Formats: sequence, C-alpha cells, structure tokens
Amino acid sequence: MTAELVRGQNHPLPHSRLEIRVTAGVPVLACATLGDDRGTVLGVEWIAHPGSPTLPGIEVSRQAAAGLRFHVDLEAVPDRAHLVHVLLALPEGVGGPARFGTTASPFAAVTATDGTEIASFTITDLEAESAVIALELYRRQGAWKVRAVGQGYAGGLAELFGDQGVPQAREFAAGIQEAVARHMASAIQAPLTGTPDGVRVRADGSATATQPGQTAGGAGAGASSGADVTPGPGATPHQLPGTPGQQPGGPADGQGQQPAAVAHGTAGGRVDYTHPRRRNTAPPTPPPASPPSQPGQAPRPVAGDATGWSMEERLYNQVWGMFEDLARATAAYRSAVDFAESRMDQELDRVLSDPRSRIGGTGDAAREVARAKRDQLTDQAREALDRDLGQLAAESGVVEPALPPAYARWDNPVWHAYRVPMDNPMALRLGDLHLPERTELRIPMLVRLPLERGLWIDSGRSGSEAALMLDEGQLRRLAMDNAVAHAARLLAAYPPGEFTVHVIDAAGSAAGSLAPLVAAGVLNQPPASGAGGVAAVLAQLTRRVDLVQMAIRGGAADSLPPGLDTAEQLLIVNDFPHGFDDRAVTQLRYLADEGPAVGVHLMMVADREDATAYGPVLDPLWRSLLRITPVADDHLADPWVGHAWTFEPLTMPPGSQILRRVLEQVAEARRAWRR
Repeated sequence: MTAELVRGQNHPLPHSRLEIRVTAGVPVLACATLGDDRGTVLGVEWIAHPGSPTLPGIEVSRQAAAGLRFHVDLEAVPDRAHLVHVLLALPEGVGGPARFGTTASPFAAVTATDGTEIASFTITDLEAESAVIALELYRRQGAWKVRAVGQGYAGGLAELFGDQGVPQAREFAAGIQEAVARHMASAIQAPLTGTPDGVRVRADGSATATQPGQTAGGAGAGASSGADVTPGPGATPHQLPGTPGQQPGGPADGQGQQPAAVAHGTAGGRVDYTHPRRRNTAPPTPPPASPPSQPGQAPRPVAGDATGWSMEERLYNQVWGMFEDLARATAAYRSAVDFAESRMDQELDRVLSDPRSRIGGTGDAAREVARAKRDQLTDQAREALDRDLGQLAAESGVVEPALPPAYARWDNPVWHAYRVPMDNPMALRLGDLHLPERTELRIPMLVRLPLERGLWIDSGRSGSEAALMLDEGQLRRLAMDNAVAHAARLLAAYPPGEFTVHVIDAAGSAAGSLAPLVAAGVLNQPPASGAGGVAAVLAQLTRRVDLVQMAIRGGAADSLPPGLDTAEQLLIVNDFPHGFDDRAVTQLRYLADEGPAVGVHLMMVADREDATAYGPVLDPLWRSLLRITPVADDHLADPWVGHAWTFEPLTMPPGSQILRRVLEQVAEARRAWRR
C-alpha cells in the first residue's frame, strides 16, 4: 500500500535501489544534495545538478522538464552522507513562472525499480517560493527512511543552498540556472497555446497545425511535446494522464517523462503560465452542496458531502474520509514534533561539539535558543492540528445526526423513528475510534456488509486498564450484552427474512443478556445448550455451507433444497470452548474459514485463555476474526500510518427501551413476512 505522506511525516524504505518521480505543471529543474549527520552540505562536490548530474548513489535529470526522475542507490551513498535532499526549482530567465504559487502543486513519488510506489507527497501551500526541498532521505540506525519536507524558499536555489551551508551559494546557484536556461533555449521549443481554429500558436508567434493523432509541434518537438497533461476534473492533483490511476493515452516524451503543460495565451501574445485547471480546493462537491460560509472561513460541513450513488454510500465514504483526515493530521503533528526534537538535538550537538562552548554561559544560551526553536515548531504544529481537528469536529457534529440506523449510536434520535428497511444495508457500526490527541473526537468504526470476516468479542481481562478494573463475571456479561446489541442492530438493518441469528450458549450462562432476543421472538430457535445443542447447530450450518458451495461451483444455485434458509446467517458462540469437543472445534474453524463467502458469519464471545489447552491449533481461528472489546481498548492499529486507535464499544443509554422497541418491530415485520 502506498503511503501518502503529509509534511513532516516519514516512512521506511524497504529497498535500496529507488526512483523518485516528480511531476509538475511546468518545467522544473532537479538537484540533490548529500548532507552529513548535522545536515550540512560540505561542498559543491556533494551536489548533483543538471550540469553535473551524478554523485555516488544519486543521479538527477540533465534538463528541466515537467516530468523528472531521480535514480537512487542507497547502498552506494558514501558512509559520511546521512541525508539526501531532493530539491526542485523553477528555471530563471526563460520566461516561465517565477513562483510555485502560479503552478500546479508538484507531486513526488518514491518507487521501487519495478515501478511499485512506496510513498508519495503532493507539495501544497507554496506561494512566493521558487525552490523547494521536496523530500529527505535519511539514515537512522542503519536503515533509510523518507520524510516529506516541502520547505520552500522565496530566494530560490541561492537561499536554499545558503541554508544548507554551501559556500558561495549565490554564485553556484546562478551558474546552474544559467546552464539550464542555455540548454532550454537551444533544446526546447516555445510552448503552444490553443486557438479556436485548431492552429496552435507558439509564444514566439510562429504557428503550426495540429492534426488528430499527431504530436503537437511535429515529430521533432524535442524534450517537450507541448501536450496538455493537466489534471481533468476527476483527477487528483498528482495524477496526470498516462500515470497510474488515470486513463491511458497521456502523451509522454521519448525518455518516459511527462511533457510540460501547455502555456495559455492572453491578449497581446503574452503567455499566462497560471495552471488552467489548478485545483486548490476539494474535488467537485457532490449534492447536497455546502452552504456558503463567511469570506476567509472554511466551508460549513454538510452530511453526505462525499461521492456515492445513494445517501447511505455517501455517508459511508464521508465517515471514512474523516477517519483518513484524522489519521493524516495526527501523523503530520507527531512527525513535526519528532522533527522539532531531532532538529534541537542536532543544533545542540553542533554547538556543544566545540569544548570551548561548554564553558560559561555559551552552552546555556545555545540550549535556550534550541529549545525555543523546538517549542516554536511544536506550537505551530499543534496550532495546525487544532485547526484540522476543529474542522473534523464540526463535520462530525453534522454527520452524526444524519446517520441511518445501521451507522448510528443507540442514543441517536433515528432509532425513535425506526422503520423496517426494504433494502440490505451497506455497512454496520461496531463502535467508535479515537486518538489521544483529542479523545472527544470520535469517528464511527464502520465495516462493510456482508461481513468478510467474523467478530471476536474478547471477554478476557488481559489488555486494557478498563478491563482490569472489572471482575471476570462483569466483563463476560458486558461482552455478551455487546454481542446481543450487534445482533439486534443487524436484524434491524436487514429486511425481514434476510438475516437469521443462531445462538450457542452451552452452559446457559448468558440467559440474562439473551433475554431481549428471546422475549422479542426474533430467534428461529432457542439458544442451543449442552454438547448436543452445540453439535446440532454446527451440523446445520456446516451442511448449509456445503450445499451452497456445491450449488455455486456447479452453477446450479436454483437447485438448493426448498427448506434451506438462504438468508445471511449469524452464529453467536458464548463461553467457547465450553461444550465443544474436537469435532465441534473443527466444524467451528470450518465455518470461520468458509462461511463468510456463502453468507454464514461467526461472532465469538470468548476469553482466549480459556482455550489454551488447544495450544496453537486455534491460532488460525483467532487470527481470522476481527477482535473487538466490551470496554475501551487501544488494540486496533491501521497499517497506513501505524496509529494505535482506541476502540470504544457502543453502549445503550441507561434505562433506554430502544432495544426492546426495535426488536418488537423487527419481530412483527418477520411474522408479517411469513404469512
């Protein structure tokens, strides 16, 4: 999975041989610098640029273009080098744009040599800057990582090189720009702009006709074909035609690079290099449109403000968009704090490495300055995080009341107006997720239906502090109450006759928790108890899985036995492995593995410690299930950015009769459906 980085975020590099692919709306030039453990570039010989494009382990493009590639071999980078900075700059003296604020946001992707994308970074929020540090590859404890930097410089390459300690930075940068301008003037034709009659006019006034299927500018267009590769209305800023994720057919030059975007003409023959379709905002707003906001303020959030064919799908996509936004914002904040700490350590090491600076007040002053910079960076990161989280909190405030019953908390008023649905649900809410940066900001945890894997509600006391505060009996009761609430939500979300619940309670210890289901009459048969009841239910569901599988494989789905229940099936198992012999355990594992594909789903309420006698035999069973808890626990981790998310189960409001009323409506609808 590609890691989409934000400023300050880092990501490990699994390969030593890499390519860094850069796309931009206009030609840019590429440089790379090698830095020591303090980030200092020791001389111009540690800089790769178009005039001298190779260093040990680094090769940059020899000319400015809208599509660039850096070739990197980290194993060949000298041992003295601990940092590799990837730099981009706008060429000077060629009539192009003077600042990144008038161009499309540059996009950088780190890929393996086979093209597999490892990490990407869209460099946004550039205005007056004409040079930028896009990425930083750095060595940490023998391993290499990439960090998204996005640090721009209004003073161009000269200011950037000066900040990195390059001697005579201004003269060196001027030499690079002069060489690039000389090369562009001799090798790249003036860009083209469209006219109504189909004739393309160059910026220098010459004209050429463009025939369908012919590259603009003819076969000898050189390094730039002049084709428009700006993103379309449905493209993301970093996805251009011809790149992964877009429709094929986007033009590319002979070196496999994306050509420069077309410059658009204005009256009087002048060229406007502003990107014609630059997207500074979100994608086109789907209905309903956001209400207008005050100037200078972010648009007010609206429920369903996401793509989708139905309101339910739009809300689902919006919720997961909120999850991704929270993950990104928190990752950026944490990485920025780490960067501030690392920078403070580097500055202190640089100052205190001189023994003379450790005597007197020099060392103390250096520490104060370094800590002040660290605090400033941390405060800026926190301010950005608070702004992002404030927007998410406002969005959550309008989304929560609009959620359908399958997505809503039990205290949502939508349950008071509950009506039996006519269509199958898209997803189910299991609980809430939050991060420690703002615990009151909860994101609904939605899973797609039908369930692709079973659920395991852990009734054990290992793990969270909340579980350790309860005794074993309380925790088991909470776990079973949670299972009943999930079963009731599923029954309420499906149309009558489309969902069936089975219960195995071998010891009969869950009678109190199961009372709402039993009293409402929504179970086709009473909860199974004892070894005989366990065997009967497992045999029934195993037979169903076998029959449906054979029918599907044989292409004879209409030949199933008349009495077979073809609805989605949920099996709740309480106090596993009590009442299970070896045959029953084998059948349970079979249902967990094969059942979801044919509509049989498993919900285990169990303490793994109770099944230790089986040893590793049951390890595949536990791994196949999604573990959730009856109390708050931070056991869920997303592989995207690695956050440990705290899971909060959904709880019934004290004294609420919602569960009973909803189940009564479900039971009445089921009885009417059977008549």
